[in-house]
Amino acid sequence: MAGHKQVSDVRLVSPLLLTIPQVASSLGVCRQTVYTLIDTQGLPVVRLGRRGVRVSLVSLEQWVQEREVK
Repeated sequence: MAGHKQVSDVRLVSPLLLTIPQVASSLGVCRQTVYTLIDTQGLPVVRLGRRGVRVSLVSLEQWVQEREVK
């Protein structure tokens, strides 16, 4: 197969940390609701510097599962 370039194996990787807008989109709520969930419902965050706030994808999934009504 001379002349053909081999396509590298591209894997889609989920981000480890989500921004507040990404969390809002994932939960189907607005950004302000995410901040309220952080302040009042214990949604765990990772602080990056003085102003940066992210939510771990794993923590978000676990937080939602803990609140799931069965």
